[in-house]
Formats: sequence, C-alpha cells, structure tokens
Amino acid sequence: MDYSEKSLPVSPDTKSAYHVTVRELPSHERPRERLRRYGPQALSTIELLAIILRTGSTKGSVLELANRLLAKYGGLSGLMRADFSELCHEYGLGEAKASQVKAALEIGRRLSMLQPDERYRIRSSTDAANLVMLEMAYLDYEQLRILLLDTKNQVVENISRYHGTVNSSVMRAAEIFRPAVIRNCPGIILCHNHPSGDPTPSPEDIESTKQLVVAGRILNIELVDHIIIGNLRFVSLKEHLRWE
Repeated sequence: MDYSEKSLPVSPDTKSAYHVTVRELPSHERPRERLRRYGPQALSTIELLAIILRTGSTKGSVLELANRLLAKYGGLSGLMRADFSELCHEYGLGEAKASQVKAALEIGRRLSMLQPDERYRIRSSTDAANLVMLEMAYLDYEQLRILLLDTKNQVVENISRYHGTVNSSVMRAAEIFRPAVIRNCPGIILCHNHPSGDPTPSPEDIESTKQLVVAGRILNIELVDHIIIGNLRFVSLKEHLRWE
C-alpha cells in the first residue's frame, strides 16, 4: 500500500471507603454500566478486574485495588503466575476474591487454548487500525497500545501501556518490548493516538519509531508497524519509513 493518511467508516475520582462496591461509584465510572452500554471490549483491564473483585478496601476503591494488583504483578500474566496463597494475603483480597481472580484467569487461559484460530489476525495496517480505532479516536489524551502477535500475526494481547497529556508521547523501548519478552511473542504493533484528530506523524514519532525498530532487532522481536490514530483516520509508519 502507498503511504497515505487513511480513513475508516464511522461505526455504529472514585470514593475511598471501606467495601466500596462498583454500584456505589458515580454512574459514568461504573465498569458494569460501561460494559452493558459499550460491551466488554470497551473496558480497560483494570475495569474488568474491578468487576471481578466487586469491592475495594479501607485503602481505596475497587478500581484502585485492581490497578495496584496489576501494577504489582505485571499485568494479567503476572496474576496468572502468582501463588494463590500470596494473593490471599494481599490487602483487600482474601481467599474469596483471590479465588474469583484465579478462576477468571483460568477460564481465559482455557479459552485461548481451545480456540486459537479465532484470535484476531493482522494482515494489514487497516486490520490493526480497525482493532483500536473506536476506542482511541476520540480520546482527549495520548494513549499507547501494544498489540502482541504470535507467529501467525494473531493478536495475543492488546495492552494499554501509557496514558499521557495531549502534548506528550513516551515510548521507552524497555517498557514497550517487555510484554513481548514475557509472553515470548515474536512481533508487536504499536498504536498511539493524536488527540488533535490529525494522524500526521511528528518528527518525534518518526525518530522514536526508528529507534524502536533497531531495539526490536537486537531483541529479535519485530516491530511490525506503528499506527497513528486520528479522528477515524490513521497513518502507518511502516508504510512511510519502509523498514525491513
């Protein structure tokens, strides 16, 4: 494909009290309400985990608890590997919640084993943009997503790695390639949005992408593409820079 800006069709602070439940959060922040209205794919990993946990603790809301667990254990894969008794001793968990978390993760693991052919497959830059467009196009802050790919270019995981201000973009190689190293994935695709709605690459976008291509070669993990998302438009830096 020739390098060009591309368009896609238009498709149809929480309380910190003991036992804060999801229902007690303001309506626009309730993960269950957002899931009902927009579907589970619209929720962040933190929100999905908060639905499983249901309540927070004296140290914070259920969303804060979910965020703390994901940060401490390095995401869902870390929670999967964590010892059950260790989770039971986390403040705000206990045996019941730890069991819920472990059960949900095991269901996901078994589903991935039973239906590997149903994973989303990336065949082009448009496929990658389609996967994240509706979630990223109208954000008023920059977000960086990492799509982990298997040997068939199927998406193993869609990770939200960075939330920033409208004028900042942070792309540290160590943070970006770490999930692929942990999951033993041979390739990644980066996606980040421009809150202005204009997906034209900045000089910083181009320079940081060149550096990440080099870093990926050193790690033997291919940077398959870097997609910049605008207002239902996108740009593929792979097609622009034409790296091999």
